[in-house]
Order: sequence, then C-alpha cells, then structure tokens
Amino acid sequence: MLAATARVAGDLDLAEECVQDAYLAALDAWTKQGVPNSPGAWLTTTARRRALDICRRQRTLRDKLPLLIDPEPADEEFDASFAPPDPFTALGARLAPADSSSPVPDDRLRLIFTCCHPALAPEAQIALTLRLVCGLTTPQIAQAFLVSEATMAARVTRAKKKIAAARIPYRVPEATELPDRLRAVLSVIHLVYTTGHTDPTGTDLIQRDLTARAIDLARMLRVLMPDEREVSGLLALMLLTDSRTRARTDQQGRLVLLEHQDRSLWNREQIEEGMSLIPQALRGGRPGRYALQAAIAALHAEAKTYQETDWPQIVELYDVLMRVWPSPVVALNRAAARSMVYGAEAALAEIAELEQHGVGGAGRSADLAGYRYLPAAKADLLRRLGRTDEAVAEYRAALSLTEGGAEREFLLRRLRELGADEPPADSADSYEE
Repeated sequence: MLAATARVAGDLDLAEECVQDAYLAALDAWTKQGVPNSPGAWLTTTARRRALDICRRQRTLRDKLPLLIDPEPADEEFDASFAPPDPFTALGARLAPADSSSPVPDDRLRLIFTCCHPALAPEAQIALTLRLVCGLTTPQIAQAFLVSEATMAARVTRAKKKIAAARIPYRVPEATELPDRLRAVLSVIHLVYTTGHTDPTGTDLIQRDLTARAIDLARMLRVLMPDEREVSGLLALMLLTDSRTRARTDQQGRLVLLEHQDRSLWNREQIEEGMSLIPQALRGGRPGRYALQAAIAALHAEAKTYQETDWPQIVELYDVLMRVWPSPVVALNRAAARSMVYGAEAALAEIAELEQHGVGGAGRSADLAGYRYLPAAKADLLRRLGRTDEAVAEYRAALSLTEGGAEREFLLRRLRELGADEPPADSADSYEE
C-alpha cells in the first residue's frame, strides 16, 4: 500500500499519512458495509485517492494564494522559468499504469531503490527502507543494526528530513543507476530475511511473512539484474537457510539447534535451487559476502548428519569472508565454527581477543556489547568444557538481552539443564537500559 501510494503522492510522509487514513476509513466503512472482496485493493485505492485529493488542494492553494496579494506592476516581465511545475503533470505520469519497460517492475522493489538514494548515508538508506517499505518496527531495526532504539529512531527521522530538505524525487532510477544502489538494496532484503528468520521480539521464532517477502524480492531482483553475482548469492543464501525452517522448531514451537534437527524435514527443492545458484555467484573474480555465506550454508545442506559437516572447509570459507567483510558478527560465527575443529577452549580465547581488541586488533569491539548471541556463544562453549558456573552466568547474561519468546525459552531450558535457578521474570529489562 505504501509503495503504491508513494508513486501517486511523490512524498513518503504524505504517503504514510494517506495509508493511515485509509485504515481509519476501512474501520468505519467495513463495520457498516462488511469487508470487501479485495481488502488490499480497497485500501490501496482509498489511500491513493486521499493522496490525489491532498495534491489537488495544494494546487488550489498555490493557485489562489496570489489573488490575496497585490498584483505585480504591469510593466514587470514575468519570468516563466521561476514558475513552479504543474504537480498534475508529474502526478498523471505517476498514476499511469507501470510501464512494462520500466527497469523496476514491482512497486515495493521500486520504492526500495528510491529510498536507497546515494544522497543518504548507507545506514540511513537501509534503516529508512526497512521502516517504510518492509514494515519493520524501530526496535526490530535497532536490533538488526546493534544500536539503541533511540539512536535508530533519530537516524530514520534524519533520513526523512534529508529527503524533504534536498527535494529528493520519488522516481524510478534509470537502469544505469541501479548498480550504484545495489549494495544497499541487498542489505535491506537480507536484513528483512534475518529479522523474519529469528524474530527478536515476538513469541514465535519465525515470521514467515517476512522471510517469504524477502525471498520474493530477491527473485524479482535476480530477474531485473541476472548478471549480478551477489544477487544470485543472496537468493542462494536465503533459500538454503530457509530450507531448514520446518526443522527449526518442535511441535511445541521450541527452538531446535542445527545439531539436533531432523534433516528429513529440510526442503530439498529449496536446497537444490539454492545450490544451483552458487556456481554463478562464485564465478569470475573475488566472491562477495553473500556468495561466501551461501557456500557455507551449502556445506551444511550437503552434510547427511551434523557430525559429517565439513567444518575445516567452513572455517576456510569464514577466513575468506573475514577478508571480504570484516565484521564482529562474522568473527563470532567464525570462532563458533573453529570450535568444531580446534576445540571450545581455542574458540573462547578467540572470542576474548575479539572482545578486547575488536576485529583485526582495531580496538575494543563495542559493536557486540548488546549482541545477545555473544554471551550465548560463550555459554555454550563453557558448557561443553564443563565450566558450569561460568556457563550459567553467560546464559543469564544472554537472557537479559533476549526478548524473543522462543529464544528465551531455550535459554531457560539450558539453565534448568545445568541445575540453575531461573532469573526473575523481568530480567529482560536490562536490554532497554
């Protein structure tokens, strides 16, 4: 709805307002008349008409306002170059059906490319798109970026003000402009998927609507840009990861770790499709971050059992990934993989080094300070070493950073297995602090 309305309004704030007005109108009309056969179409049409009405009123105000002002002297020549453009010229073009020759055929994908404007900082591009286009809440985006909710709210607000102040147009980027915006677009789609893959705040582990939406957007992007290797890499990564969905929870909705999953529940069609994309993603030059992550996911998919996983090869791929994308999260995942080759003690030492000096010794890694998987990873390694008291402390630290119901239940289960008392119910409050 927002994407379609923005194409009419030409303004993101106005489009948001009109979408909200459409929901209010539906609450009134549907209560009296019943829900229409196509609720989505009804809402979208209402929002677009609301945007058109506002644009028409703005034009009327602009036309009538000069009548309240004394006319200019007759001998003063009017300079047409300073006349404001007729908004209905552009509006008519936006209302017209999407041209099949348009480089971006889908409204949602078109709006993603529009939000990822190079005038905005990369972090602002991604945050704004996740908020406006993908419907993620500010807390969800903050967790994805490992920053506070207040920081993320300010970042989104600044991005919207930048668009208004710089008069960045809502338009379809030309085909030649698409590659320059591709990196941010890929990040957006990936973050949508990861948020849906493990919901950081909800009671269920997975938000299937988000994961399905991300995969659909990646498929459209691959049709749009079939020669871009990282597009194929991202789609392969999501398909291979998504193939494990049915096995990630038991019948009670509880989290099941990879080592305990029933691999017969994995979606073989998704695995085959994902595997078929990897050769293209890795071919020709240095591989990108998504292609390398897809290759790691492929090694997990190929293993018949957890014990048969090719951990040395996974570690080698993580080494390459660290050179391509030196991220503290990648470094933590690499340490977990290395524990399967070199032991838990070596992995703990590597994590301690990461905490103390950051990635590549570039200073203390503050980025992981509120990352819930850091204490969870340490707790698992300590549990494997039999250092129960230390493991309990780390599980409790992870619990204080975790809001998602399924993940909290798993951490509580681990504490019970170690014979520890459960913390108070309000222990998650420290995350807000």
